[in-house]
Amino acid sequence: MTISRRNLFKAGIAAGAALSIPSVLRAQTASPSDARIVRMALGKLSAFDPVVTTSDGTVTHALAIYDTLFGTDSKFGPHPQMVGKWGVSDDKKTYTFELRDGLGWHDGTSVTAADCVASIRRWAQVAPGGQLLMARAKDISKRDDKTFTIALKEPLGVLPNILAFQGPFIMREKDANLPPTEQVTDNIGSGPFKFNHAFAKPGASFTYDRNEQYVPRDEAPDGLAGGKIVKVDRVIWQNISDQQTAVAALQAGETDFLWTPPVDLFALIESDPNLELQVLDKTGQDMFMRMNCLQKPFDNVKARQAMLYLIDQEAMLRAAYGDPKYFRTVTSMFGNETPVSNDENTGWFKKGGDPEKARQLFKEAGYAGEKVVILQPTDWAESSNGAQLLAATLRKIGVNAELAPSDWGGLVARRAKKDSVENGGWNIFITTEPEAIIGNVITEVILPMNGESAWYGWPQNDEYEALRNKWADLETLEERKALAREMQRIWWDYVPQVLIGQQVVPIARRKSLTGLIGVPSWIPFWNMQKA
Repeated sequence: MTISRRNLFKAGIAAGAALSIPSVLRAQTASPSDARIVRMALGKLSAFDPVVTTSDGTVTHALAIYDTLFGTDSKFGPHPQMVGKWGVSDDKKTYTFELRDGLGWHDGTSVTAADCVASIRRWAQVAPGGQLLMARAKDISKRDDKTFTIALKEPLGVLPNILAFQGPFIMREKDANLPPTEQVTDNIGSGPFKFNHAFAKPGASFTYDRNEQYVPRDEAPDGLAGGKIVKVDRVIWQNISDQQTAVAALQAGETDFLWTPPVDLFALIESDPNLELQVLDKTGQDMFMRMNCLQKPFDNVKARQAMLYLIDQEAMLRAAYGDPKYFRTVTSMFGNETPVSNDENTGWFKKGGDPEKARQLFKEAGYAGEKVVILQPTDWAESSNGAQLLAATLRKIGVNAELAPSDWGGLVARRAKKDSVENGGWNIFITTEPEAIIGNVITEVILPMNGESAWYGWPQNDEYEALRNKWADLETLEERKALAREMQRIWWDYVPQVLIGQQVVPIARRKSLTGLIGVPSWIPFWNMQKA
């Protein structure tokens, strides 16, 4: 590949940035067992409880230290994981689950059915699939130390899917007895990696050691199902907030993996014979902005509808991702490529947007100059760039937009607040969701509109919820497609969020790191190895 002057300039910046990498990261490369240590630049990890937040980083952490009752394969089919045997009664109302042998907590105690029952109950208070389960559950209880049952008021044939797809991470009973709003901080699970508390350096790095007592399943790994076979001794989660510094660390061999390489440095990465870009998430992510439906001005539907017309998807995508080969526009709430994607009620979409229509709708909403706070993650360039363009676009139509910069960890903490902006709340943040999972209506976290039980932004629409709750009982794809159109009609009238577009971008890694498992959004630590 021919290296341009622009790339040479970037290479010079990257080389200089390598000198500024914290010495703690450079020192770790001197370990005598370096071939068994993987260093991964995964961003800042500030929340450790996957019940309290659905942040991708938190789920990646949870996948390492916790285990699940069921796992999903690469086609999102459910398979037993911690469960050894299971069955359902003739009337389809009672499920019995028996744990497999060899399950133990990192503190040396055994995993029991009581742990599973408590974990399901805690998770079910906030997860969409769990809420559906609890609405139909008559009882969830342990039968003995290894067996528990779920008794239902009426059949729920998708129960294994619910437990597998974004289902509960199993925690010790004493941890799972905490309310879902209080974060579990002990970081003791039964999964393939142990959290190394002694080596934890908040803000800099966290260390995960191979759990030598973990007993993997016999099946080959497939997605998040099958045998979780650990082939390294240690994974170090690095927080390198500056992306150029992260690329420099990758080039220098001081990190092995970079989750979100900056698009404008792709050419530099590709020109390095030791590095490789790899698309792990084949269907990509849908980027969107979520609005706070509890606070002005977006407590008014007209203001939310204004955002639909305001957004120029192509301009936002160019600001975020640069090269059009990495993105495309999208109008369905279910994405471009899921089985239930459709074009119902998408007349709002217009190339270039319609700022005058947006201005008029803000006026009809009674907008009176209230501050609109946009959360801006400074360590995620694509979202940060989109937030800056969004603020400028809002100001052009007379909206008092203000950016609230922080790292992603700060954004995750702030988006959970339901307060007014004067009391530390927010109005808009930009994030992504894997396209592959958006069509899973029962378990997808961003789809409910059940008020304060919904995902951040807390939309509420009873008519929509009545339709969503029918999904679990539909038997054919055609029935689901018809229901999806009805749901989308209401969705784009209510407007809980606004689409920015679909993108497929790679991770960056050193070629010596292989065996990465490709699943949407998260990075499993098992199966990978270093040459």
